Amino acid sequence: MTEKRPRVWVGDQVYDADAGREGIVTDVTGDGTYVLGPLHMWTAPWTAPNDKKLEVTLTREERNRKYRELGW
Repeated sequence: MTEKRPRVWVGDQVYDADAGREGIVTDVTGDGTYVLGPLHMWTAPWTAPNDKKLEVTLTREERNRKYRELGW
């Protein structure tokens, strides 16, 4: 049996419809709360109660590939 990956997971870049901004999922707590980090360091992290209003804009894999191509 193959375990299915959740729709949104740690490392994914997402758009949070409730917050009206993009961030990167940095953690998922035991109660299912998603912790999002800012794309730009001058803003504070925030949380989303679940992934219902989070839309993946870049998966973790896509972000890593992009950074490798840029030589970061």
